[in-house]
Amino acid sequence: MGIFSRSEARHGRKVRIRKKISGSGERPRLVVFRSNLHIYAQIVDDESGSTLVSASTLALRKSSPEARGNRSGAALVGREIARLAGEKNIRRVVFDRNGYIYHGRVKAVADGAREAGLEF
Repeated sequence: MGIFSRSEARHGRKVRIRKKISGSGERPRLVVFRSNLHIYAQIVDDESGSTLVSASTLALRKSSPEARGNRSGAALVGREIARLAGEKNIRRVVFDRNGYIYHGRVKAVADGAREAGLEF
């Protein structure tokens, strides 16, 4: 085959993961995306194809200036997504790491969401 770039390799992992997991109405999917500057999380119902709640360091910067694209900012995003999910009576989710390694900022989002009461 050939040499893949990082983004192509991540896309391949993403496709493999998405074959196995999907979000339903009773247990939606918590998706994490990270860019160089920010981290984003959203809870998606794949049956209806809609985003139920979303949070990001970009949105949190307006209320708390310490929300950056680092691990502490990622933990804030996890807690915020869990809070917003609780308002919509979402308690259980399926975690989608979106092809990223479960480490660092991605793990911080998951830990923050778990600590705030989201179950996965």
